[in-house]
Amino acid sequence: MADSSRAQKLDLVFQHIRNVPDFPVKGIVFKDICPILKEPKALSAVIDLFEEHVRKNHPHTELIVGVDARGFLFGPLLAQRLGIGFVLVRKKGKLPGPTVSVTYALEYATAEAEIQVDAVQAGQNVLIIDDLLATGGTLQAACELLKKQKAQVLGCLVVIELKDLGGAEKLPVPVFSLLQC
Repeated sequence: MADSSRAQKLDLVFQHIRNVPDFPVKGIVFKDICPILKEPKALSAVIDLFEEHVRKNHPHTELIVGVDARGFLFGPLLAQRLGIGFVLVRKKGKLPGPTVSVTYALEYATAEAEIQVDAVQAGQNVLIIDDLLATGGTLQAACELLKKQKAQVLGCLVVIELKDLGGAEKLPVPVFSLLQC
């Protein structure tokens, strides 16, 4: 992809992120990706940019792992483009059958994430995808789950990274973000 085409696609994605002040609490500016989903060209731009990155930097990826819930929006589209599978990391209690879980810290509480025991094979090369990286807790939990499954986590993909919160530094793998705020 030519640099000008890449820049145009990034600009299109950026234009379709809505800032929502004081949501979910006062003082937070929420990055709403819903306008991307509503505009087919913006959504295609996101998947094009992720696809280019994966093909160039992680050609041996075997699975895309989407994090509940917004990773489910981008992950299957990317996996389909790459011709590989997609699996889910969900909140505790949402997946049928045997699962592996991990507890992780939120700002004022804890949560649990889980994956089905047969979702990933030992040694499989995977990339984790989500919409946003803030403090890194959710992606860190997904990395831990995949480590328990003995998968090889190649990296994490996000549409938006909130750089000031330092989430990428807490992760054991590289992070590729389309936009940094």
